[in-house]
Amino acid sequence: MTIQLKLNEVETYIGQFHILQGISLEVRKGEVTVLLGRNGAGKTTTLRTIMGLNPSTKGTITFNNEEIQSLPTYSVAQKGIGYVPEDQGIFSELTVEENLKVAMKNESDSTKERLNYILNLFPDLKKFWKKPGGLLSGGQKQMLSIARAYVNDNELLLIDEPSKGLAPIVVEKVMESIIEMKDTTTIVLVEQNFMMASTIGDHFYIIDDGQTVQNGPMEVLKEDDEMRRKYLGIA
Repeated sequence: MTIQLKLNEVETYIGQFHILQGISLEVRKGEVTVLLGRNGAGKTTTLRTIMGLNPSTKGTITFNNEEIQSLPTYSVAQKGIGYVPEDQGIFSELTVEENLKVAMKNESDSTKERLNYILNLFPDLKKFWKKPGGLLSGGQKQMLSIARAYVNDNELLLIDEPSKGLAPIVVEKVMESIIEMKDTTTIVLVEQNFMMASTIGDHFYIIDDGQTVQNGPMEVLKEDDEMRRKYLGIA
């Protein structure tokens, strides 16, 4: 299977703190790759480093066989990588419609098709089309954040903790939407909810103290109680 994204011994500092200390991973095209680990392990920093928001100081990041670690964030996005940050990153004062239009790179037929698809996937966005983003519920904001990244013809989506703070019924809806999107888009997912991660994920990487320490098919992790207990603190 085609390797779409590859990180090789990537290191990143935030100020004086050495956060990523040698992250290596491969993301296969058409799969959901889940990054797991305890809080503070470096999962979010890994996504931000891929996007150029926390530039790496060492190692290589390759997307579609092209090194991107030295590119500014806007150039990384132009390559076809969408990012859904942990804090959702929507514009609170703009309506749902305006949030999506600002996110669009163009208004091509393909973009319009993806917009229609995402509105059918998240009917609440259509219902509150003219409502300011700041007045949406937590679940609706998360849906809008995912929609903003998906509406463009991105080949890869980086999604950071989409279930955080959401009610179980909303988590199920977000899970269903990501499962549907994986048919057309490769996804790298950071997720603390192991039930969600194990249901959606095809492959996993465990990050511990800024390094990748374990990886494999998700089925392996689901069956390995000791690995889950050691690195994730769950039975």
